[in-house]
Amino acid sequence: MNNAIWFWTVLLSILPISELRGAIPFALMNDIPVYLAWPICVGLNALVAPMVYLFLGTFHKLFYKWAWYQDKFDRFIEKARHKLHAKVEKYGYLGVTLFVAIPLPITGAYTGTVGAWVLGLDRRKTMLSVLTGVIISGTIVTLIMLFGHGAFSLFIKEIH
Repeated sequence: MNNAIWFWTVLLSILPISELRGAIPFALMNDIPVYLAWPICVGLNALVAPMVYLFLGTFHKLFYKWAWYQDKFDRFIEKARHKLHAKVEKYGYLGVTLFVAIPLPITGAYTGTVGAWVLGLDRRKTMLSVLTGVIISGTIVTLIMLFGHGAFSLFIKEIH
């Protein structure tokens, strides 16, 4: 297996723009077997929650002194708070899990963790909720890739 494919699979799993929603399809389309792609992508994406808490507890305090960082961070926080607040108010930690589990843009482990942090939720319970959401999301994405692949291929052929 090509090392570049593994590198991109790992990177996509932890990048906020793609997370496992991009990593699993990339891995499967590049012939990484599902029995390796799913646990690697899910495992790496689950590490986002502790990474976010580590960042918020250390580097964020240093970077927040810079105006450009403060502006970007505050806008991201406002989006996360707006998207997650209603779900958490209604469903608690289950809301965080469901939010992370939905495999759509801006609903992943980063936004879920930051939103929970902003709302002052317990760190351990948040990480467990994010882990559960990542497992569900990874399973959904994998199933779509495995069983929806024919429809996806037809769609791609129609575009070209």
